[in-house]
Amino acid sequence: MTTKSYIHVSLPEQRLRLIDACDRVQMDVAVSTAENGAGERMNSYCTPRGWHVVRALIGTHAPINTVFVGRRPSGELYSSQLRVREPQRDWILTRILWLSGLERGRNRLGDVDTMRRYIYIHGAPDDVPMGCVGSHGCVRMRNAQVVELFERVNAGTRVLISDTDH
Repeated sequence: MTTKSYIHVSLPEQRLRLIDACDRVQMDVAVSTAENGAGERMNSYCTPRGWHVVRALIGTHAPINTVFVGRRPSGELYSSQLRVREPQRDWILTRILWLSGLERGRNRLGDVDTMRRYIYIHGAPDDVPMGCVGSHGCVRMRNAQVVELFERVNAGTRVLISDTDH
């Protein structure tokens, strides 16, 4: 990790930090991870731990509040009116950083495969609380912050999701 930047998501702190090659914090923001806690199993709705990589960056140049369904823009822009019409919808907005596990048997392959579980770092409605759990397994961020992160990383950036503080 000494030659490249990486992303660290601390589950206890509910924070995401972008760490540069010299181990300096370049970004430090509150996030929201799984309401069900940490876990790697398929259909657990938990946030997977361990080392991952950003496999794909989705949503370049999409307007803030673009709604994604199946990693594609739905043609909708999120609004409070849309939320009232569809209160149970899991809102994936603005940008998607699709994660893939790097640890075979822990978060890669079989029934613990992060990518097959469709685990992302993504934008969320601005009224969704950050700094506390609440997602279905993904790492949710404020829209402006996910755009900033998206612009500062590349596919291949490593991501550590841990049970520890920074």
